[in-house]
Amino acid sequence: MRAGRARLQLSLLPIIQCALAAGVAWFVATDLVGHERPFFAPIAAVVSLGVSLGARTRRSAELVAGVTVGIGVGDLIISAIGSGPWQIALVVVLAMATAVFLDGGPIIAMQAGSSAVLVATLIPPGDSGGFDRMVDALIGGLVGIAIVALIPTHPVWRARKDAANVIGTASEVLQKVADGLVANDPKPIEEALRKARATQSDIDTLRTDLKGGHEIARISPLYWGHRNRLAGLAKTADPIDNAIRNIRVLARRSLTLVRDDEILDPRLVDEVEKLAQAMEVLRRMVLADPGEQPDAAEAARVLRSVASGAKAELITNSGLSATVVLAQIRSIIVDLLQVAGLKRISALATLPPTVEKPSVEPDLF
Repeated sequence: MRAGRARLQLSLLPIIQCALAAGVAWFVATDLVGHERPFFAPIAAVVSLGVSLGARTRRSAELVAGVTVGIGVGDLIISAIGSGPWQIALVVVLAMATAVFLDGGPIIAMQAGSSAVLVATLIPPGDSGGFDRMVDALIGGLVGIAIVALIPTHPVWRARKDAANVIGTASEVLQKVADGLVANDPKPIEEALRKARATQSDIDTLRTDLKGGHEIARISPLYWGHRNRLAGLAKTADPIDNAIRNIRVLARRSLTLVRDDEILDPRLVDEVEKLAQAMEVLRRMVLADPGEQPDAAEAARVLRSVASGAKAELITNSGLSATVVLAQIRSIIVDLLQVAGLKRISALATLPPTVEKPSVEPDLF
C-alpha cells in the first residue's frame, strides 16, 4: 500500500494531464473541427503523454507519422487488392516495415500497423475517414503538447528526487558493506550487493525524467528560467551511474575478501563507512534548494576529507581484494565529487598519490 501510494503521488499530475488532454482533444475534434466521433483524438492525446515524462513531443510526432503511414499504405493497397485475411496481413507487414524504415520508434510502427488494419476492415478505401483519423491524431498530439506547456510538471523536482533516491540507496549499500567487513560476516554484504544491483531501474528513471524535464523547460514558458539548473543536474547522471557501478564492484570484492578471510586494515573499513556518510550529505545536497545547506561546497568538503584518507598505506601487506576495494573507493570519490560540481581533473587531484609521479598533480585537502 505504501509503495502504491508513493507511485500514485508521483504520477498524479501526469494522470491529470492525460485526463484533461483527452477531454480537450475530444472537444476540439467535435465542436471546432466538426468530426462526428473522433475517437482517436483523445486516444492520441493520452498515448502521447502517458505517465512517463520523457520524449512526449517525440511520442506525439510518432503517433501522427504512424497513422499517416498506416492509412496511406492501407488505402493504396486495399483499393487495389481488396480486403481479406491475407490482404490484412500484407498491409500490416508493408505499413509496419515502412514505418520502421522511416523511424525506429516503437509507437510509429504500432500505429502504422493498427491504422492499416483499420483501413482494411472498417474504413472503405478512398473514404474521408482515413484523412479524418490523421487529423484526429494531429489534434490529440498537439493538445497533449499544449497541456504540458500550460500545466507542466516541475522539470527539476522529479529528477532531483530520482538522483537523491539513487544516492541514498548507494549510501545504505556502503554502510552494509562496512558492517559486513567489521563483523567479517558475508550476509550484510550479500544484501548490499542485491540492493546495489537493483538500482539500474532507478538510474533509468533518472535519465528518463531528465529528458522529460528538458522537454518541459523547452516548451513551457513557466519553466524557461530552470534550464541552467536542469543542465547542471543532467551533468550528474553519468557520475551517479558510474559511482553505482563502482559500488557494485566494491561490494562484490568485499564479499570475496570476507569469504577468503583476507587480512584487512581497519582504516580501510573506516573509509568505506566515511564514504557512506559522505553520500548521505550528497543526497541532502541534491534535495536542497538554492541557498540551503548542505550545498555543493559542503558536500565537496566532506568528500575531500574522505579522499585524504584513501592512501596506499591502507593495503600494505594486504591481498588483491583489499587492493581492489581501495581502488574502488578512490574511483567512487572521483565520481561523487563530480556530482558535487567538480571537474574530473579537479576530483582526481584530491586523491593522495599512489605512485611517485602521478599524471594529475595532487592538491591534497
